[in-house]
Amino acid sequence: SLRVRHWNEYVQPMPAPQARRQANRCMDCGTPCCHSFCPVHNLIPEWNALVFSNDWRTAYVQLDSTNNFPELTGRICPAPCEAACTLTLGDRPVTIKAVERTLADYAWANGWVKPKPPAKTRSQSVVIVGSGPAGLACAQQLARVGYLVTVLEKADRIGGLLRYGIPDFRLDKRILDRRLEQMHAEGVVFMTQVDAGTCR
Repeated sequence: SLRVRHWNEYVQPMPAPQARRQANRCMDCGTPCCHSFCPVHNLIPEWNALVFSNDWRTAYVQLDSTNNFPELTGRICPAPCEAACTLTLGDRPVTIKAVERTLADYAWANGWVKPKPPAKTRSQSVVIVGSGPAGLACAQQLARVGYLVTVLEKADRIGGLLRYGIPDFRLDKRILDRRLEQMHAEGVVFMTQVDAGTCR
């Protein structure tokens, strides 16, 4: 009866002790295949080992090194890594996606996710057409190495598929907006209601 009153996320975050237990299961793997099936090539066994060791901050640094938006992928990724988990041969796979979300949410809650403006800016400008996940990740990477980045979006708000294609019960838009604020602080400029195909 509670679900008819709101459209909030329905997947509950995994408690930290349970995430550590799942991360420990990852240590039973002899030949990890998970990271080769991960679209962003997350170093899954490495950050799982750090989670199990209760070194959450270093685990987040490791995850952040390969994934711009782990708080998003931890919610919406179809998790091909879990299908590739070698534990599926005799048991259930490690809940990699849930551990990733817990780790990312833990990092945000503890203030570890901060803007990373470049030490030195370049004179070159880059314009990115579209503010979906690929455009945003590209914008963030370029801004962090000093390029002057502008993201153009045809719709009235930034986010593309993340905002308009994924319902709130899968991805609370406040999670997206929080990341966009970080990117703005890193120097990314967002322009909405710009149809790049008709600009003169």
